[in-house]
Amino acid sequence: MRNKFLFVSLFLVLTVLLSACGATPGASSNQRVLSVSGTGQVFLQPDMAYIFIGVTTESESATDAVARNNADTQRLLDTLKAAGVAEADLRTSNFSIWQNTPYGPDGLPGKPVYRVDNTVYVTVRDLSKLGNLLDAAVRAGANSINSIQFDVADKTQALSQARKAAVEAARKQAEELAQATGVQLGNIQNIQYYDSTPVLYTEKGMGGGGDAAAIAVPINPGQLQITATVTISYEIK
Repeated sequence: MRNKFLFVSLFLVLTVLLSACGATPGASSNQRVLSVSGTGQVFLQPDMAYIFIGVTTESESATDAVARNNADTQRLLDTLKAAGVAEADLRTSNFSIWQNTPYGPDGLPGKPVYRVDNTVYVTVRDLSKLGNLLDAAVRAGANSINSIQFDVADKTQALSQARKAAVEAARKQAEELAQATGVQLGNIQNIQYYDSTPVLYTEKGMGGGGDAAAIAVPINPGQLQITATVTISYEIK
């Protein structure tokens, strides 16, 4: 009997302690809030681009394929530098060599061919020269140009404008809802936001070589959209 009474007493004490821990000073379980989301957008003209430019070489000799590829790639790098691209804006993104065995019409394997790829990731900071730069790259021996990505070097001010526009849109929406429902807005309880700054991609495949004819490469970067979304929770009275 004494053990049972002791168990019940301990249970009651533990229940009181847990109840005390669950209470949060200043919090109200019946507090009412209004949550709204606003979006702000700013459009910018891209002022830079990123491009993958590569040289692919094939030969029945691995040594010959590498030597020819090295010479063509060096000529490409020299051409890009002469066109105004800084050395810091040239980065090798891929170098690979592998053996490929072609098959004839009779289904029999032919002589192995070695293929060498060397791709350079190029940052172009003057879009007015981009068309001529691509033309020069093809003349220098580039036979792989793809994934042109347009960007803006400094998006700080645009992001600030987008965030302010998003907050204003959320505030206006909250005021309209409060007026329509006959409630009053109190203090802001919570703010959440995220920014979106996508990079514009243009898939452009080009090929050529040292004897390639002059080509005019039309480039249209379009506009870059900066988006900020804000969610604000107001206390309502």
